[in-house]
Amino acid sequence: MIMVRAIVRPERTSAVMQSLLEAGYPAVTKIDVAGRGKQRGLKLGNVIYDELPKEMLMLVVNDHEKDFVIRAVIESARTGAKGAYGDGKIFVSSVEEAYTISSGERDA
Repeated sequence: MIMVRAIVRPERTSAVMQSLLEAGYPAVTKIDVAGRGKQRGLKLGNVIYDELPKEMLMLVVNDHEKDFVIRAVIESARTGAKGAYGDGKIFVSSVEEAYTISSGERDA
């Protein structure tokens, strides 16, 4: 299993979640986060916004579904045809085990 963590612009979250739902991935965890990327925040006049609001979406999928899910996130989270700084980042990691709390069963 693979965990996909996507950090996206808050205004793109609904589009990403809808895209995942339509693709057959309804199970997503959403967390409000703040941070900065290579652009080092945002400067407007004399004011520097060091941490920008983002949302992190997390989902676990089977290994063979990873590329499809990543493509769905990129296509729905990207702003404009070529994207822009601050559109976000996707992190992929292995999941060794997962358990359903209510039943105590290990997920396959």
